Amino acid sequence: MAAVPARAQLPNWIQQPVAPLPPPVDYLAVAKKQLAMQGRNIPQSDRVGVVDFGLPSSRPRFALVDMIAGKVDMFPVTHGRGSDPQHDGWLKNFSNRMGSLATSRGAYRTSDYYWGANGSSMRLAGLEPDNYSADQRAIVVHGAWYADPALIATQGKLGRSEGCFVFGEELLPMILYKLGPGRLLFADRLSVPPPMPKPFELPPSDPLPGMENLRRASSISGPLPKTAD
Repeated sequence: MAAVPARAQLPNWIQQPVAPLPPPVDYLAVAKKQLAMQGRNIPQSDRVGVVDFGLPSSRPRFALVDMIAGKVDMFPVTHGRGSDPQHDGWLKNFSNRMGSLATSRGAYRTSDYYWGANGSSMRLAGLEPDNYSADQRAIVVHGAWYADPALIATQGKLGRSEGCFVFGEELLPMILYKLGPGRLLFADRLSVPPPMPKPFELPPSDPLPGMENLRRASSISGPLPKTAD
């Protein structure tokens, strides 16, 4: 008898095709599109920051895009605790509401540097309906210990901010210098998060041969039969 391929022996429910992974995000293309949309709102167009909140905080998701060289460098950045109440590292929602402690999506213009409660920081001006309250909410770029990339190795994620874009303290000076005032910072859920796994369930099947006899025998009352030693 010819051998049957191993795959052919598997039930149909095991052979379900796996959905292909979505293509990676082209952050340079995103930066070009957003610069074109914002026009004169952004006086400096040599570099753009793109934050991909479709990725978890354990992944580098702040893309610093060099528009002249066409180069993209990726760095870790936090999201707001109001966007991740479970603190599992995934952003669940955006909000522009006062007191939400959540991240806001959309285009921002980077503004002036200042020294505040979190040290060196940079103000942001929200340019869209989804983030126009950035100034009133004190949504800024700053550094903090809970954004240190070393936490990813020990905790599997970064800490959460109150809606600000927070970087590790050693990384912050470079971010502030290269992004600088008058440039575009764009934040949205760009990558497609993986689907939640479904609970595993065996499919319905016909009873095995002799199963009915076992059920019938188990329903008979009386002492159990003795077995040979």
